[in-house]
Amino acid sequence: MNIGYACLTEGVENTRLKTCILKNATSNRLQSIIEANLGSLKNMVEYNIKNGIKVLRISSDIIPFGSHPVNTLAWWEVFNEELREIGEKAKDNGIRLTMHPGQYTVLNSPRPDVVERAVKELQYHARFLDAMNLSSESKMILHIGGVYVDKKAAIERFKKQYRLLDDNIKNRLVIENDDKQYTISEVLSIGESENIPVVFDNLHNKLNPDVSRSEFDWISMCKKTWKSKDGNQKIHYSQQAANKRNGSHSDTVDVEKFLDFYKKIPNSNIDIMLEVKDKNLSAVKCVNAISSPKIFRLEKEWGRYKYLILEHSPRIYNQIRQLLKPKDAYPVVEFYRLIDEAMNIPITGGKAVNVAQHIWGYVSNLADEKMRKKFEMDINKVKVGGSSTSVKRTLWELSKKRRQEYLLDSLYFMDLY
Repeated sequence: MNIGYACLTEGVENTRLKTCILKNATSNRLQSIIEANLGSLKNMVEYNIKNGIKVLRISSDIIPFGSHPVNTLAWWEVFNEELREIGEKAKDNGIRLTMHPGQYTVLNSPRPDVVERAVKELQYHARFLDAMNLSSESKMILHIGGVYVDKKAAIERFKKQYRLLDDNIKNRLVIENDDKQYTISEVLSIGESENIPVVFDNLHNKLNPDVSRSEFDWISMCKKTWKSKDGNQKIHYSQQAANKRNGSHSDTVDVEKFLDFYKKIPNSNIDIMLEVKDKNLSAVKCVNAISSPKIFRLEKEWGRYKYLILEHSPRIYNQIRQLLKPKDAYPVVEFYRLIDEAMNIPITGGKAVNVAQHIWGYVSNLADEKMRKKFEMDINKVKVGGSSTSVKRTLWELSKKRRQEYLLDSLYFMDLY
């Protein structure tokens, strides 16, 4: 099974996407932004290669105003070489790239102008994936849309509009059950009728269920809609955030709950897209949970987390150090349970100062007198409850000067990326 995440990469340098407001969307400005965004996408792909993450959903914002008339730049020609290079890198390393047009891409609207905009949005997404020279395994996920009082008529409108789409769109389009309108059985009926692969979303099914079958039976039924040209069956997995509105994704994946779900999946040849707030961090967590039990996987993770955890909880920091001492064990569930527990503990001034001074000890010999004075002044502010951002920025700059990869890779600095 392959694990993936959606759109953004947390705690990885040079992976942020840029955008602009409509009035500033000149061709020159858009060209500059797209160049930067493709550089970020390339860095995301390289990160995923290093971490065994095989599925990545590309943000629709990769090309600002991709389907809007304001964007007159022939970006698929201007950046032809860059797009193909990223596509080839992904293919060579077995990474599946997908996209998910936004909620306003509604094919079954009774309003012709809404449908027209939806078709343009699908054309943009298909063009982007085509420009990367990706096969039909690189999919675009779409919801059926609204009910508009008469669900039967709305379904027929969807089918009619789908049949009118260009083949390059239809070759990539897959449909998904949603959390309010269309159940998995209704989406499956459409998929079977129109020969469209169906994505099963577990949280949507909990909120808008068809209880005639179990979720794992639905996964098996969806499998039949995926042909060889479509690649592996794809599903969406997420967990409900505690004390938030129904459908809100959790901040991180509870690895024990994920493993319980994972072990019951009937098809081993499947791609699981995680929909979770901490994105790639949960993807690495789940990859480690299902991979061969080698302690070096957790030791590598600990190298990234240790200063962040120390900042939240020295107690749990020491617990994890003890947990990882036996080299013949693989306590993956307990390891991530402790990390999740620590991340819910507030950072206080004293703990923040302790970690900052610890890291300062590695890099202080590179600081000039002006930087030393600034660090001391900022530390004093942190001691009385002030923000540690300025302190972290100083430590980050010194770590870069020394090229301390061990520190530069630390999630302690993730808010600076």
